This record gives sequence, structure tokens and C-alpha cells, in this order.
Amino acid sequence: MQKVMLQNKKRLLFFLCIFTFMIIGLIGRIAYLQIFKGDYLKLLADELHMRERDIQPKRGTIYDRNGVPLAESASVATISVIHNQIDDPEEVARILSEKLDMDYDTVLEKVNRNLALERIKTGVDIEIANAIRAENLSGVMIDEDYKRYYPFSNMASQVLGFVGKDNQGIIGLEVKYDKYLYGIKGKILTETDARGIEIENTADKRIDPIPGNELYISIDVIIQQYAEQLLEKVLDQKEATRGTLIVMNPQNGEIYALANKPDFDLNEPFTINDPELEAIWSGLTNEQQFDYLNKMWRNFAINDTYEPGSTFKIVTASSAIEEGVVALDDTFSCPGFRIVADRRIRCHKAGGHGTQTFIEGVQNSCNPVFMDLGERLGPETFYDYMVGFGFNEKTGIDVPGEAVGIMHDVKNVGPVELATTSFGQSFQITPMQLLRAGAAIVNGGELITPHFGTAIATPEGEVVKVLEYPTEDSPISEATSKTMTNILESVVAEGTGRRTYLPGYKIGGKTATSEKLPRSSNKYISSFLGFAPADNPQVMALLLVDEPVGIYYGGTVAAPVVKELFENILPYLGIEPKYTATELEMDGVGDYVVPSLVNKEVKDIKKMLQDDKVTLEILGEGDIIIEQFPLPGEKINKDSKIIVYVQ
Repeated sequence: MQKVMLQNKKRLLFFLCIFTFMIIGLIGRIAYLQIFKGDYLKLLADELHMRERDIQPKRGTIYDRNGVPLAESASVATISVIHNQIDDPEEVARILSEKLDMDYDTVLEKVNRNLALERIKTGVDIEIANAIRAENLSGVMIDEDYKRYYPFSNMASQVLGFVGKDNQGIIGLEVKYDKYLYGIKGKILTETDARGIEIENTADKRIDPIPGNELYISIDVIIQQYAEQLLEKVLDQKEATRGTLIVMNPQNGEIYALANKPDFDLNEPFTINDPELEAIWSGLTNEQQFDYLNKMWRNFAINDTYEPGSTFKIVTASSAIEEGVVALDDTFSCPGFRIVADRRIRCHKAGGHGTQTFIEGVQNSCNPVFMDLGERLGPETFYDYMVGFGFNEKTGIDVPGEAVGIMHDVKNVGPVELATTSFGQSFQITPMQLLRAGAAIVNGGELITPHFGTAIATPEGEVVKVLEYPTEDSPISEATSKTMTNILESVVAEGTGRRTYLPGYKIGGKTATSEKLPRSSNKYISSFLGFAPADNPQVMALLLVDEPVGIYYGGTVAAPVVKELFENILPYLGIEPKYTATELEMDGVGDYVVPSLVNKEVKDIKKMLQDDKVTLEILGEGDIIIEQFPLPGEKINKDSKIIVYVQ
């Protein structure tokens, strides 16, 4: 009996110990969950009973160098539905389809989707959103949103870029500076029951969004608009396929204008700009459509490479001067060709230039002269200079998708490759790479970084970041730079660039006529690289006209366009003309103070400007002037043009 009682006591003690350990474990578990995991479990509970909706931040504005908005965000709304909270799906679909101008079946399908939150439409005008709100539809959410728009539509389209439906950048500056422009999303938290239905008499919790910062860029709207007008005019006149015109400060790399044609409407970036493609658009596959859109969005000046032709001769000449293999008074013979290895390589002048000095060879853009310079330099040294000018690397410009030059492997450079490279053939670079090298050749020998972005500021206008860009030494000295600047000025005064001569200004530059591959296609790129004033370069421009019809020489097609650009933007930039005594005696030379023409009749202004011997260009239809360029009070050359807009 005692043995049985002892066994029972042991059994009871055993179970008591187990029970005690379970109580201690339970208390420990509760303590762990309450103390160590309490915050985490509370968060999970909140997430279970809280429905979260994003509030889009206002994207920062992009301004030009003078504070003119180029990309802005306007208040709109996003319409969404919560399936579990809808009482009458058919009625909700009917009202939303009518208000939003959408197909009823499409809306009904979205309304019936059993999702936590289904978006019906974004970018809805505030007036329409308010009308939907007035219907007081259960389960319909109306949230604040922003829509990006571009006041100048097509202007600098490949540079500025655009945003997607989520207001994030897709191409151009919009994507490059997205982390500054986008901002931080806010949230609306709604308390719900286990079925996801909103609990009545509970207030939503709101976390306000933080708007994005503003971006200031170096583009000048006035210069950009004028560059685009000139580019479009020359492309129309020459029936060319495309073109680009870049205007840059060669001292610091700030880009005042970059125009590409064809372009596209930034407010409708998925609308193709080719009428022939538009006619067959619906029959193309998604892949084909996207391929054509990518081509339309490409920035020719940065994303594509080409053979530069004779504009590259400034690199060959600079390298030869720096290396000491040529003197300014060295003489060369040009019979119209050079025999290199087993090849007869001709000069652009079939009969040849005869005997000429080095400077005259540059003025005449004589191929044999530059082939001789290339031979004197040798492939290894010439290659080192090309690398030194940055043709084997990206320029570092602050837009995505930049291409890099396609150069020969120096091990494979024979006499023919060396000869053709010396005058700008058999390799490819981007227009921006050429512009960067050209800037180094005239600014004292410094390789700058071309760029658009200058500063980041808060929405209140406080600058929080000044954007800075690296510079490095080029392979030429300041003395060589000065010599080349003088030679290139003589190209305009006496050589192939004389159609860019502008009284009162010292203009330097180099023309080019690049024959495209295959050579048998007889297609060309006409170009001109110019800068002013030659004694202190403040502005440099590069124009490319791709596949002009008829006359295709760079000196005839491109040079006059850059002259027209300079004669209008140099006074605008505050660069005053300095006339020689001979120039002052020329017709149309001298200053002219632009009068105020707005709100005046065209017929009266025509007569007044005709008497003053000033050219007038009229844009639009109508009798009354509503806008003018240049602005009243600005000084221009008498042979400059005044542009007016009428209605």
C-alpha cells in the first residue's frame, strides 16, 4: 500500500513539474512576444486591418538658365476602386465609364476584380474627379496625383525626356535627375475589418508626400528656340533626313542649346512623328512599334556615331603643331591626290591646290596636307593624341545612353588607315565628342565636360546642390591652342568657312563634307564647327545636316546657318561687335536698337524696318504682332533679322 502511495506521489510530482515548466514557458513566451516582438506584431496587426494607398509627390520643375519652366507638374487625380466596399458594381461601372470617357465593359471588368485596390484611371482632371466625388460612390477612391506637362511641347525633346504613368523619368534629363525630381510618396491608411471592409466612424491616417526638388539647367530658351528654327529651316530647304545643332560655352561645357530634328511632342511621347508610319501603326507588332519609338527618342548628337570628315582636321593640325612636326610656313604640294601604299586617295579639289603653306592647307581643307601630317606623326603618336582628346571614352555628359567613338586598334593601322584617319574618315565618333575636342583646341587646352544640369533647389528656391563637372588637361598646350585659334579664324576670313564671316566679330571654324558608308551611296553629312569671338571664345556651335539633297558641301550648306545663329545670339549673350574701319563702310553694318513691335500692325512695321534696312521675318497669320525676337531695347547688327509672331 505504501509502495502504491509513493508511486502516486512521484507521478503527481512529475506532472506538477511538467505543469510548472509549461507555466514558466508560457510566461516566458508571453514576455518574449510582449517585450521583444511587441512592436513587430503590432505592425502586422495594423497591416492586417489597415489598407494603404500611395499619395504621389509633386515632381520638381525643370527650369532653363533664366528660370523659365521647361517641365512642370499639374494637379490631377487617380481613380481607384476597392472591390469589397462596392455596393452596386454595375452602377459604379456605369458612372465611372461615363465620367472618364471609358468603355463600360472595361471598367466593369476592373470593378469586379477581387483585389485590395484596382486602379481605374490616372491623370484625371480635377473637375472630372470632383464630379465623381459628388456621386458619393461607395468603394470608389479619389486620390491626388500629378501629371507632367511640357510648356514648349517639342522643344529639346530628346534632351528633356519625359516620364511614365508613375511619374518616373524614362529618357533624357527626366531619368538622369529622377532621384532629385521625384520626391517621396505619402500614404493614406484606412482601418478595415477582417473582410477588408472599411470600419465606419474611423478617420483615415495620412502621411503627407514630400515634393521633389527643382532642377536648373544651362539651356537658354531663346537660344534653343532659335537653334531649332534654323535647323528646321535648313533641313526643309535641303530635304535632309535629320540634323543636329549644338551650342555650347567652350570654356565650361554649359550647353545653351541642343536641337535635333526630327523631334517629338513631349506631351504625347508615344505618338509617332512620321505620317507614313502613323498610317500603318495599328498593323505593327508591339516590338516594331517600340523599336520605331526608340529611334524617334534617340538623341543624334549623343547616342549615334558618324565619320566627322574635315572638322576632325583641327585635331590632326593641333597634334602636329604640338608634336613639332610642322611649322606654319612649311610648304606642301597637292596635285589633287596622294598615292598611299596601293591606294590613290584624292583631294576634294580634283585639280589639286598646287604648292601651299601649312596655313593655306588648313584654309583649303586640303586632304594631301593632312595625310602628310598623319604620316609625320605616325600611328602610335597620332593614336595617343586621339586618346588624349577623349575619342576613346564618353564625354560624361549628363544624359543617359551616350555612345563612344569607334576607333582603329593601333596595331592594325597601316599607311591607308593612317591617311584616311588624318582627314576624318575610317573611324566614327559622336558629335558631342567632336565638340568637346574642339572646345579644348580653342579654350587653352582644357578638356571640359559638356553638361546641362547646373543646380538642384528646393521647391522654395533654396539651392541645395551646385552641380560640378570634372575637367582635365588635353594633349595640347595653351600656345598650340592660341595658334590653332588664329588659324581657324583665317579659315573663316579667307578659306572654306568664309560664308560664316560676320562683320564686327572674329569667327573661327572648320567645314566638313563627310561621305557616308557605303561610299557608292553618294550620301553625305554637311557640317560646320564654329566659335566666337576667336580671340576669347565664349560660344561654340556644331551643325550637322544629314543627307542633304543637291549641293552638299559643308561650307555651302552648314556654314551660313551658323553665321545666322551667331549674328543673333552673340548680341543676346552680351558679346558686342567690334568693327574695323573697312567694315563700318560696308552696307548693313552697325548697331540697331530693336524697337517695341508688339500690338502694332504688320504693314506699318514692314515699312519702318524696310526704311531702316533691317530684315523682318513673320511667323503665323494675322495683322497684329503678339511677340517678337529679339526683345525691345536689344542691340543687333543692321543686317540681322527680327522675327515677329502675328495673329
